[in-house]
Amino acid sequence: MGESLALLLAAAAMIAVFLYQSDLIMPGVQILGVELGGKSTAEAAILLQQHWQRQTIVLDAGDTTWTVTPAMLGMTLHAEATAQVAHRQGRTLATLQDALQAGGHVRILPVWGLDPTVAEANLQILAPQLDVPAVDADLRVVAGRVEATPAQAGRALDVAATVAWLKQNAAQVFMERRLPLVMVPVPPAITDASTVLAQANQLLANPLSIRAYDPITDEALAWTVAPDVWSMWLSLGVDPADSTQFHWELDTEKVQAFLAEQTTTLGSDRYLALDEAVTAVRDAIAVPSWSVRLRVYHHERQHVVQSGDTLSKLARDYGIPYPWIQQANPGMGDALYTGQVLTIPSPDALLPLPVVENKRIVVSLSEQKMWAYENSAVKWDWPVSTGIPSSPTAPGMFQVQTHEPNAYASQWNLWMPYFMGIYRPVPTSDFMNGFHGFPTRGGSLLLWTDDLGHPVTYGCILISTENAVALYEWAEEGVVVEVRP
Repeated sequence: MGESLALLLAAAAMIAVFLYQSDLIMPGVQILGVELGGKSTAEAAILLQQHWQRQTIVLDAGDTTWTVTPAMLGMTLHAEATAQVAHRQGRTLATLQDALQAGGHVRILPVWGLDPTVAEANLQILAPQLDVPAVDADLRVVAGRVEATPAQAGRALDVAATVAWLKQNAAQVFMERRLPLVMVPVPPAITDASTVLAQANQLLANPLSIRAYDPITDEALAWTVAPDVWSMWLSLGVDPADSTQFHWELDTEKVQAFLAEQTTTLGSDRYLALDEAVTAVRDAIAVPSWSVRLRVYHHERQHVVQSGDTLSKLARDYGIPYPWIQQANPGMGDALYTGQVLTIPSPDALLPLPVVENKRIVVSLSEQKMWAYENSAVKWDWPVSTGIPSSPTAPGMFQVQTHEPNAYASQWNLWMPYFMGIYRPVPTSDFMNGFHGFPTRGGSLLLWTDDLGHPVTYGCILISTENAVALYEWAEEGVVVEVRP
């Protein structure tokens, strides 16, 4: 028995001497939770580096956390130097005593470094993600009424203070894998929206009246939009430049969707120009005015040529001068043929100006008379003379476009007093047909003074000079002129 014990002690002593003199780390040594006993320093360095690369550090803002790698905070593990520290454990009397007191299991600190400039640079990059912006007191629309929303303080990362704390407590961060962030409060710029609440609700106090007028049919459609509907087209807010005022934005898509739904009653041939309509709504609210005026437009049409059709007949049937039809069909050729498909321009092409709604002039070619209407009531009823068969006045929907005190027609050497142009017989020409008084030629000769009531002109609409003066002063540009067959 004594011999066996002696042999065991001798073997243990030999093993201890071997371990002491070898490159292997003594049993029981741990660093960062990695068991290194029995590993060479090279193996230990590799294990430590691999372990370190999997580590993360939590950035703690109190109620929210983010995770980063230690390298992002400028923290570096010196794996080889740490392995050398582990190797020295148990090879000195002091470290051997530490091991014996720890029951053979020793946890030692690693060798590491900190570069605060790296931490600062990466925290600056992360700051926008970590910051919580302050929320100003603001306005919102609920069921047609404006409510104030409360302000909320935000917070921002104090990079300099966080880096300073990291430098002073680097070992704690290194071991706990946690860095408490220094966040500073950010106060809202606008803390109270109650001062503009009454102003905003006053804006929404009235229904919006939308009137869509069709100048071709002389028809008006009207829609009344309640505040709880049209208020949903708006987004409101306190003016950041002046908290005693509010601003608003119009949601274009919501306005267009509403109008598109309403205009289903117009049929397939008519429409509203939605961009133009949105602008009109925006302008009305900006005034503010609770009345929006819109114009109904007409699509161009398609005509399949039938037997007996001529350009003159189509022009008369559709109320479009035939050169305008030719312009819309550049490849139509000189003659029509049955089955040919022609584009008929929209009558709106001949009404290029904003429409004057409360005035209208109607001319009858068959009766050689005209009527001026104001607010749907007849103001004047006069005889007229229109174009002769070789140079007729075109039927159709036209518009007062020009005023000339005394216009000259060089083709016929005529001076036409109080001339109001209403349409171009040829769309590419500057020449216009229109209303005028008795013309002169040669400076003195008055023409057609006894001819009112039957066609005598070259396409214009002749009225007495006295009546021409009145019409010239009454009918501003934009008044619709309806010339009936």
